[in-house]
Amino acid sequence: MSGSDASLGTLAATFGVMSLFAIGGANAAVPEIHRIVVDVHHWLTDQQFADAYAIAQLSPGPNVLIVTLIGYQVAGVLGAMVATLSMCAPTAALAYVVSRVLGRSSHSPWPGIIQAALVPLSIGLMGASGFVLAVTSDRTIGAALVTAVVAVVAGATRMNPLWLLIGGGVLGFAGVVG
Repeated sequence: MSGSDASLGTLAATFGVMSLFAIGGANAAVPEIHRIVVDVHHWLTDQQFADAYAIAQLSPGPNVLIVTLIGYQVAGVLGAMVATLSMCAPTAALAYVVSRVLGRSSHSPWPGIIQAALVPLSIGLMGASGFVLAVTSDRTIGAALVTAVVAVVAGATRMNPLWLLIGGGVLGFAGVVG
């Protein structure tokens, strides 16, 4: 299905359901978003998806911007609005209900247990997101090496990730990584 063939209803249904799996935000759902957008609906290519992700991460604002860019690619401005609202509204409603329920049970150990259980889940989903983007973007050994070095530096130091992004951008612009 090409971008022009996608209906707003398909966009709404796709991102509405996906929003309920986006524990930890849109970044945690990147592997599933990639699978649905690239492999199932064929709305974007791997390269277009990687580019949209990079733009979303470099732009100020929430991480859900990738969904907005996908919606725009698929169905223009209206598609961007539908995709964004569909990704945000169900999760916001669920978060509101859960916070109300957990707020009432202040003496129960369950809120702490649930929060502790979600930490490794969120970390795993973010790791999967990084893996999907690395596999999608790293088409050369040099690019894979840069990704690995950046991952180690980011994990081992407190360096601001913006410097790592700028360094990668400079290497790409200079033609070292292609």
